Amino acid sequence: MYPVEACQEDIKNELRKLLTAYHFTGEIRLDIPPQGLGDFAFPCFALTPLLKKSPASIAQELAPKIPRTTWILKAEANGPYVNIFVDPATMTSSVIRIILEMKEKYGYLPKKKKKVIIEHTSANPNGPLHVGRARNPIIGDTLVRIFKAAGYQVESQFYLDDMGKQVAILTWGINNIQAKDIPIPETAKPDHQYVGFYQKAHERMKTDESVEASINELVKKSEYGDPVVLQMIHAAYNPVLQGIQTSLARINIRIDTYIPESMFVQDKSVEHVVHALQHTAYCHEEDNAFYLDMEPFHVHGKNTRFFFLRSDGTTLYATRDIAYHIWKARRADVLVDILGEDHRLESTQVSIALQLLKEKILPQVVFYAFVSLPGGKMSTRKGRVVYLDELIDECIERAYEEVKKRRAQDLSEKQMKTIAEVVGVGSLRYNIIKVQPEKDIVFKWEDALNFEGNAVPFIQYAHARASSILAKTGTQHPRFDATRLVHPSEINLVKQLTNLPCIIEDACNGCKPHLLANYLFETASAFNQFYRDCPVLAEQVASLRESRIALVAATKIVLCTALDLLGITAPEEM
Repeated sequence: MYPVEACQEDIKNELRKLLTAYHFTGEIRLDIPPQGLGDFAFPCFALTPLLKKSPASIAQELAPKIPRTTWILKAEANGPYVNIFVDPATMTSSVIRIILEMKEKYGYLPKKKKKVIIEHTSANPNGPLHVGRARNPIIGDTLVRIFKAAGYQVESQFYLDDMGKQVAILTWGINNIQAKDIPIPETAKPDHQYVGFYQKAHERMKTDESVEASINELVKKSEYGDPVVLQMIHAAYNPVLQGIQTSLARINIRIDTYIPESMFVQDKSVEHVVHALQHTAYCHEEDNAFYLDMEPFHVHGKNTRFFFLRSDGTTLYATRDIAYHIWKARRADVLVDILGEDHRLESTQVSIALQLLKEKILPQVVFYAFVSLPGGKMSTRKGRVVYLDELIDECIERAYEEVKKRRAQDLSEKQMKTIAEVVGVGSLRYNIIKVQPEKDIVFKWEDALNFEGNAVPFIQYAHARASSILAKTGTQHPRFDATRLVHPSEINLVKQLTNLPCIIEDACNGCKPHLLANYLFETASAFNQFYRDCPVLAEQVASLRESRIALVAATKIVLCTALDLLGITAPEEM
């Protein structure tokens, strides 16, 4: 049991003893009061019907009756709340001790006998990932890490659209356009090499009806599960997918399993879905095509008809997506989908269809808004879409300029480039994760590479500073006396460290990775305040010096763990 849990349990036990006399049997809820007003607050509103008194009067009556314990220092009435102050020595001793014992596993929650499948990225494999969709893999991978820390068995999946028009256009282009007719790309990565075939084929399709007819024929044959056509499509997109995987690896993302859409046509799963949907009360037929009426499910306007089978007998992407979700639900206890905000309607249709088919496990969907750059493009790449690779390159280049400006005199070129890679990649991931998924992001360099504000260099520098302090002490197992750590900045830092398990739990339960980013910034800020207010290496009193070194060691562990959960490297020097 973590200290924060032991503390809450002690407080609830004492409250339970008191409330038994009032015949209160409800849940004892503890809130977090504003800073300075205690560590936990018990709201008294639920007691009003029992005692026939105002919540404020009840708080005044209860507060003096709460005894001092190992964990409870004192209790005070504050309006309708009983505010409880935790004994700082008990908390400090417990938190530092458990962090130093558990090391990088501090904050992790007990193992659960549940499996989670998190589907993310799932981009069309017809060219490089672009900046607008950069949020998807970063949110997805961060949630994979958070769910694992919360005790779940987790599998990440990429749903491969190998039956849509986009890959058909790519396939036609590769098999009908000569390489000499394709503009030479700036990089040798296969996704950048092959996207030219897609772009040229797309142009030809718009002006040549025979080209469009050939591409449509590829689409139709793939939707019927034609093995020869599907093999041709797979051969076309595989190099592109390898390029996408390389891009993801650059930002510390690895996907466990790739699931091709065609699998559910070939194994007849889609046929079963179509048959089952046709037998629901909401199915209608129009010109040999079948659709579900969405009006009873509060989907209005032009989107009330969800067509799942065309008149020629082929299915649609959403139909195959239903089969995919049924397949996933047989293999996991929790399903999480990361989708762009433009997929809301289709996600709603899939969810309604799954409910009509009596599926018990429905996906939790995290929708994200798109990423844009100031002016919609990068100044060095005007006039076309900006790819993720370019954004990564520029993050690292700009990070290198910042590092060179600060450390050129005392670091080698190799050291500066290593740090720039760590800071650049970290800046990209952090700047995207720190914003709630549903909010728009304009990626600004001055925000992403800020060494003083809410950005990853500030947090990484705090970790590097802690590493430097510990390197100078040479202490592997610092001894500490919790009673010596009484400065407000020390207490505030300890409270921050205490909260990591709760933050991991909240971020997991709500699928809110930004909570962890915010926690990191607050912890780094608390550490910097401690460093300014409380001398460590210069402290003359040996017992206080050792205790502060232990606090630094605990902070380093927490910063490293939380950064790792965001897929960001914690550097030893900056």
